[in-house]
Amino acid sequence: MSVAQACERSLETAVPVNLALTLAPLRRGRADPCHQVARDGAIWRTSRMPSGAVTYRLSQAGRTRVNAHTWGVGAAEFLDQLPAMLCLDEDITDFTPTHPKIADAHRRFPDLRMLRTGRVLEALVPAILEQKVHGIAARASWRELVRRFGDPAPGPAPAGMRVPPTAEQWRRVPSWVFHRANVDPRRAKTIVAAAAVADRLEEVAVGTDAERLLRTIPGVGVWTAAEVAQRALGSSDALSVGDFHLAAMMGWTLVGSPFDDAAMVEYLEPLRPHRYRAVRLLEVSGHAVKPRFGPRTAVTDHRGH
Repeated sequence: MSVAQACERSLETAVPVNLALTLAPLRRGRADPCHQVARDGAIWRTSRMPSGAVTYRLSQAGRTRVNAHTWGVGAAEFLDQLPAMLCLDEDITDFTPTHPKIADAHRRFPDLRMLRTGRVLEALVPAILEQKVHGIAARASWRELVRRFGDPAPGPAPAGMRVPPTAEQWRRVPSWVFHRANVDPRRAKTIVAAAAVADRLEEVAVGTDAERLLRTIPGVGVWTAAEVAQRALGSSDALSVGDFHLAAMMGWTLVGSPFDDAAMVEYLEPLRPHRYRAVRLLEVSGHAVKPRFGPRTAVTDHRGH
């Protein structure tokens, strides 16, 4: 490996950053081949920058210091965009929640950042896989497809790590392989359609323009676009309307009884443009609750159809 393919940097931040909490939404299950957490707490991830593949290792060196080590063709480019990825430029002085639980969470976790990876397709494909299926099944599909079509992670990455497939690799996944990975034809077609316009998605990976473009892809709706905006676009407001659990959880947490989507949207309206931030704060603080009244949702297996 050349010197240009291995880089490191210590990033001093003007605001506190909690890497573990901030990067958690990027992980698709414990065995995600693109995301691993080491015993020492360091976070290993892979990605595809415009310049090429990268493996990066981020570690917490203090409340306002992040150590980054990168390998691969995209190593230097990743380091250059790291401050933007951690949304270190955002101004949250207008976020003044009045609900006691949200206010308490905001006070206790000032180091929770939003995410702006800029890698739209990398956030979009797993979100499509998670549409209307159990998370266990979606994560298993993601693992199988990435292990088969992704490339080995550059550098000294943990064993088994892979770089997410390129748009071209996603376009060429045969229908029978999607089926074997427990992905029904509707989701498979959506992934292929998204991969076909991947270049446009990455070019406009900023704010509402990207969200509007996402929703022009057949099979991508409000929920999926929000899930991408939360991870790739740095959105602090993208609310996952249509989520199987979110509305009820927010209702039980904030008023003691479940919301439906319409009630959740109405209740959270005063928090714009920080509705997603409020959700994340409630989750990481432990305030978020949702009583269980029945058995878990069954895991659907499409491979027998």
